[in-house]
Amino acid sequence: QVQLVESGGGSVLAGNPLNLSCAASQFDSYSADCMGWFRQAPGKEREGVAFISWGGNIHYYADSVKGRFTISKNAVKRTVYLEINGPKPDDIGMYICAAGPPKACYRPIRTSDFEYWGQGTQVTADS
Repeated sequence: QVQLVESGGGSVLAGNPLNLSCAASQFDSYSADCMGWFRQAPGKEREGVAFISWGGNIHYYADSVKGRFTISKNAVKRTVYLEINGPKPDDIGMYICAAGPPKACYRPIRTSDFEYWGQGTQVTADS
């Protein structure tokens, strides 16, 4: 059973990037080939934000974050990273790491294609 643990949430400070991490344990190279992030704000549906594949060269970004978010991976640590730049009000919410088989990274992104989920890490507005 693949386990996903997120870290790095916090308040988004104007002008400063925020970095999130998702570490996978009990890793399965097929069932967790696609890893990335969903986010969910109160009262809104869960939205696929950014995904990356371990076995291929797939990078997916939601249109709302292109040019501002960067997803990357470390194969040795089995960790996926998300850098948030130029934050907007819609970026606030719970960021949830998810993993699934290769097809999960293909458009359209569907929550039903992901088999493993983390607990989430909160991104809040700077107060």
